[in-house]
Amino acid sequence: MDSPRATPAAAFDASTPIVVFGLSRGVLNHGALAIARSAGRMGVAVYRVCRERWVPPRVSRYSSGWISLPRDSSDQQTLNALQTLARKLGRPILVPVDDAGSVFVDTHAAALESEFLFPRQRAGLAQELSCKRQMYELCKKHDVPTPASLFPRSEADMLQLADRTSYPTVLKCVHACDTPSASPRVAIVKDRDQLLHAYRLMESPKGSNVMVQEYIPGTPESVWMFNGYFDDRSECKVGFTGKKNRQSPPYTGATTLGVCGVNRSVHDITTRLMKAIGYRGIQAIGYRGILDIGYRFDHRDGQYKLLDVNPRIGGSFRLFVSADGTDVLRAMYLDLTGRQVPNTSVPEGRRWIVEPLDLTSSAVYRRRGELTMRDWVRSLRGVREAAWFAADDPQPFLALWLGVLIYWLPRHMLGRWGGRRPPISELALRS
Repeated sequence: MDSPRATPAAAFDASTPIVVFGLSRGVLNHGALAIARSAGRMGVAVYRVCRERWVPPRVSRYSSGWISLPRDSSDQQTLNALQTLARKLGRPILVPVDDAGSVFVDTHAAALESEFLFPRQRAGLAQELSCKRQMYELCKKHDVPTPASLFPRSEADMLQLADRTSYPTVLKCVHACDTPSASPRVAIVKDRDQLLHAYRLMESPKGSNVMVQEYIPGTPESVWMFNGYFDDRSECKVGFTGKKNRQSPPYTGATTLGVCGVNRSVHDITTRLMKAIGYRGIQAIGYRGILDIGYRFDHRDGQYKLLDVNPRIGGSFRLFVSADGTDVLRAMYLDLTGRQVPNTSVPEGRRWIVEPLDLTSSAVYRRRGELTMRDWVRSLRGVREAAWFAADDPQPFLALWLGVLIYWLPRHMLGRWGGRRPPISELALRS
């Protein structure tokens, strides 16, 4: 693996701290850890405001401070905690790392902008892009290919759809943050019974929250990602593309092994869409920001079809690191602090891995005859960085596997004896 790379201190003013903010609970948040490492290696102080308490990223050498919000904290309490920290730090950069955090910053932007630096966007844009239904409508409006989708308003609607839907089909949460934490966010269903079961798990008490999406056949390698940073004129200052090799959960989830590759079609579709929908703005307002977006190539018609949009930093952003160390976080840091973002690109073939989740996903692919041991070993060639292991910051990796040994493994064995296997997402060091 590559050794950690940092921008030379003489060329980088690291005096502005970063506050990493999230409202979704999850012990395996390697994205927040990656932010701490990427910024910390440049000498930037990184603080975390979240709902978790004792999780592996907290013991990172690059964690400068940790504020745990009460589970039932109100918006005003959360806002007070952020503002109190900002006043102590002197207008830090605010980086949301999940949909709920992004929507919170969008909703309370007016109250936060005097205390924090962050990319200002058109009001409500984060909610539009995070909402699967609104994103689908934006794609149709701006002629961007996306899988055909339906939005049942009730279980009665779903019962009617179940009898005329072709299988397999895909179910997704329209608003992921409104779904019970134990329910899936995405499910590929093979028949009517599976569809209704998944619908009941995913439906929100707040109302209709499930979309039925056309299934596009293909391997994980047909899913392409774009990571970029856009300035206040909606110019893409850095734009990286790559594809997924494996996912967790398999076939539907986040990247566990990814590889960088040039894809001009994905790059051009994304930049055109962002300009069209207003991921830009008037110079005085300064809409700008990080974007994480996914597509699947449909071999049936030769089109790249948009799957998901995250108007924020994504958990796999450290897949995309240029030869000079630039990633989307560092690009944003430079831009928000008034410095030039370098014109750079990511080395083609660079790979990045999420170790524990990739192991469990690889086992599933192998059990289904889709991955041999030889192919698995070959897939690891070119891995330049891991989500958890880092030679200069081993504590989170050790804490993670300590959690496996003292929490997840015993529960896994008990579940196996009792006929139930807890998922790796129940891994320990819970808050």
